[in-house]
Amino acid sequence: MTGVNHGANRKTPKKFPWQDYQRFVDAGTAQGDLAVQVALAHPHLAGAGFDLPEVEPIFEEYAAQNGVSDRLRFIGGDFFKEPLPQTDVVMYGHILHDWNLQEKMLLLERAYDALPKGGAVIVYEAFIDDDRSSNAFGLMLSLNMLIETPGGFDYTGADCTAWMKEVGFSETRVEHLLGPDSMVTGVK
Repeated sequence: MTGVNHGANRKTPKKFPWQDYQRFVDAGTAQGDLAVQVALAHPHLAGAGFDLPEVEPIFEEYAAQNGVSDRLRFIGGDFFKEPLPQTDVVMYGHILHDWNLQEKMLLLERAYDALPKGGAVIVYEAFIDDDRSSNAFGLMLSLNMLIETPGGFDYTGADCTAWMKEVGFSETRVEHLLGPDSMVTGVK
C-alpha cells in the first residue's frame, strides 16, 4: 500500500488545516505511510495507526525508520468490531472502497463517534468524477474492487459528501490531491 499511495500520502498533509488540530488516527494504517507523512510535515501533531494487531511490527519499524516513532503509536484493533480511539482527525486512505455501502457508512459513523465537535474525517481515494466520464482510473479501480472484494466499490466525491452528511458531518469539501486521487473532508 505504501508504494501505491505514497504520492497522495505526501500531498494530504498540505491540503488540510493541521494547525487547528493536535491528534490524528490513520484507520487501516497498514505500514503507516500516511501517518508518517502527516507526522513528518507537522511536528506539533501526535498520531496513531489503527489496524489489525499483526501489522504492529511493520508499522513500528517504518515509523522508526522515518524518525517519528516518538510521536506515532500503533493501536491494534478491528474497526468493524471496536470503536476508533478518540482523536481530533480520523483518516481513511484508500480504505472505504474495500467495503460495501453499509460497511462504508459504519466506518464513517465510527469516525464521527471518535471525534469532538470541530473534529474532522479525511477520506481519500481515486474518486470517480461526479459525472462518471473522465476518471477512467477510478472507474477501472471500482471494477477491480467489485472483482476482488465481496462488496467493495469506488464512488464519487459527491457520494462521499452525501454519506458524511447523512452520518452527521456538517461541513464537507472535495479537493484534488495527485493523479486520480482526491480527498473529501468532513467536519463534525
